[in-house]
Amino acid sequence: MALRNFKMEKYLKDGEKTYSLRSEIETLIDKLTAGDYDSVCLLGIGGTWAEWYPVTEVAKKYTDLPIYLENAAEFMVKDKKHITDKTLIFTSSASGDTKEILNAVKLCKEMGLNVYGFTKDETTPLAELLTDPIYNACGDCEHSYLIYYFVVLRILKNRGDFPQYDRWADQMKNIFKALVAVREKFEPQAAEIAKKYALEPYTMFTGSGVLWGETYLFTMCILEEMQWVRTKAVTSADFFHGPLELVDDRVPVFVIKGEDEYRPLDERVERFVKEHTKKAVIIDTKDYVLEGIDDDFRVICSPMIITAILTERLAIHYELNTGHSLEFRRYYRQFQY
Repeated sequence: MALRNFKMEKYLKDGEKTYSLRSEIETLIDKLTAGDYDSVCLLGIGGTWAEWYPVTEVAKKYTDLPIYLENAAEFMVKDKKHITDKTLIFTSSASGDTKEILNAVKLCKEMGLNVYGFTKDETTPLAELLTDPIYNACGDCEHSYLIYYFVVLRILKNRGDFPQYDRWADQMKNIFKALVAVREKFEPQAAEIAKKYALEPYTMFTGSGVLWGETYLFTMCILEEMQWVRTKAVTSADFFHGPLELVDDRVPVFVIKGEDEYRPLDERVERFVKEHTKKAVIIDTKDYVLEGIDDDFRVICSPMIITAILTERLAIHYELNTGHSLEFRRYYRQFQY
């Protein structure tokens, strides 16, 4: 099936490049975990914070190791007594010049702490600040998820918390091809949904658990920033404490259903919106096969499924229907603020 604005050969080649970082990441993590550490800190802002979120949630299912997910801007102004010289700190910025990330890393270095992570190449300001930087120019979310999982799940393997690591990591060779199939299955729905709802004045999205980060990312970084579409992102748990009062036949509600222990919360929202609006859209990761990947890794991979569906396909069709380029910003990165 032809996918609008999708270069399959480039996508698969980029996937191979990202997967090829596995050995470099594992070598770094093995070196770091051979030393004395007692916690992990993940620094992000906006989309990168949202991408680190499911990695943190997955890790918590396997370990009691303290893992702190920090908003880089908030990190600058909050108390940091939980961050010590025994904390392994990681961050990422594809552009390598994200202001908040740079400031947070500089502060860590002033505290005498090393920060490790990812940026596109050695020319970026972030590359100059990171200890043992790893370069990845592939900016799609599923690439970020994969390299972040290589970091955190390798730490867990070395602690004895995730002995399945090698089986999981070996199977990730198949993930990009599997995500092409996800795209192909969703493409007709993407076209139909965008035609119906791209021009709505207000749209609500719910999600939970491992999928909350991607739900939040799509509404904020894609629909709001790139499409100027007014949205509300709310967790499935909090939906019933305010947002439900806005639901009627004028309001599209997208329910993003995951496969982890939070799924009953998604199902509760689904039951409600199907009864109270004619504009309910249910997107369920269970509907999509991941060829070559064991079922016990589906929760880990579920954010990749959702980013393939929302960020990589639905956004493309929203752009077609809104007539607003995904590349155009009026404020973001246009001047100092």
